[in-house]
Amino acid sequence: MKLNIQKRLRLQRRKRTPIQLSDHFSYGRLLRFTWPTMMMLIITSIYGLVDGLMVSNFVGNTEFAALNLIWPFVAIMASIGNMFSTGGSALVAKIMGEGDEKKSRDVFSLLTYCVIISAITLGFAGRLVVRDVAVFMGAKGEMISLCVEYGEILLLMLPAFVLQIYFQTFQITAEKPKMGMWVTIIAGIINIIFDWVFIKEWGWGLKGAAWGTSISLCFGGFFPLLYFARKREGESKLWLGAATWNMKALLKTMSNGLSEFVMNISLSFVSMLYMYILLRNIGENGISAYGVIMYYAFIFVAILLGFGIGSAPIISYHYGAQNKDEMHNLLKKGMTIMAVSSIGITLVAESLSYPLSYLMVGQHEELLVLTVHAFRIYSLNLLVTGINIYASAFFTALNNGPVSAFISLSRTLIFEAGSVLILPKIFGIEGIWWSVCVAETISAITSIGLLYHYRKRYGY
Repeated sequence: MKLNIQKRLRLQRRKRTPIQLSDHFSYGRLLRFTWPTMMMLIITSIYGLVDGLMVSNFVGNTEFAALNLIWPFVAIMASIGNMFSTGGSALVAKIMGEGDEKKSRDVFSLLTYCVIISAITLGFAGRLVVRDVAVFMGAKGEMISLCVEYGEILLLMLPAFVLQIYFQTFQITAEKPKMGMWVTIIAGIINIIFDWVFIKEWGWGLKGAAWGTSISLCFGGFFPLLYFARKREGESKLWLGAATWNMKALLKTMSNGLSEFVMNISLSFVSMLYMYILLRNIGENGISAYGVIMYYAFIFVAILLGFGIGSAPIISYHYGAQNKDEMHNLLKKGMTIMAVSSIGITLVAESLSYPLSYLMVGQHEELLVLTVHAFRIYSLNLLVTGINIYASAFFTALNNGPVSAFISLSRTLIFEAGSVLILPKIFGIEGIWWSVCVAETISAITSIGLLYHYRKRYGY
């Protein structure tokens, strides 16, 4: 009896031991480390959904279409955050794995200051051209002014937006994934509260949605900045200090993060292409239906993306430490988790296609029918998209930006853009909705081939 009590106490102590990048990871330990990141991205997607729900239900279909039309442009401007976060964290985690913590903090500080300057510059440049972008995308009349109104406010707050993206990954590298999750939860609550006040209570319309999002981004971006601005020896492995100029580290970060940078820009361009074609073939309803699908697709994909981002610093650390057995272990378990998750997510998406669509556009019967039909086709891509997400994250973690970028670039700008341009000419409007399924399947075959090809080089 006494031995059993002692065993239980030892197990309890083990459970309370913080998970470190240097650990050996079982399925349970891997999920325990990555679930805060998955939750963080799910919550980010949900509070992005709040804007759509509030605008579609309390403002109008034209405003909802305008929001969806200009959002990809704002996302392109914010993509610099993805490049510095994924590329930088891969490099910093690798340096930590090599045992040089001082250098890892120096590089982290340099990248943080560079990303702030870049975001301020891009936000200013974006505000100068946002009207031209709206016109180029096909907006006319009232929709142009609505796009400009929403876009200018978000671009004003671009530094906060970029910092939120940037710190989401670095909080994991600093072994603080739960902090990132709680920052995102609080930012989401702030967004919901201010959206309700500005849109429902004060009647600010689309402008209210923009300011609600902006205020939440300020918390999500600036709170982590203040946290890392203070030296936290013993509490965190990373904090900001005086930066030493290191062009080699900066270029390596940009090379590592090229994949995520290219992917986010490509996804935004492809989204713009989708809406360009839909606007000319179906009109505002086509953009609205696509917008609804994207809001929910981001939530489903966030689970897969969160796992990929959350596990990447672990891979980078063991790559730096040249622990090839653990790299093999992480790849095997990661792909298994992705496969099982993808099947489950697809089943959920298919079963909830009608109620989720009704929640957004239930008041427009014709739009509801179109959205549900498109939703059910589009959701099938979730069966294979996890393979592409994990393969890209895996090569980024190995500091092989070019291969990761090839996966992302071919997946979006070549396979998906090519499909959305070709399939509608053969199958009509149905071809638009099937485009992403075809593209993700071709890309999954490519990703598996690359993982097999590079297995001997990295020893996984």
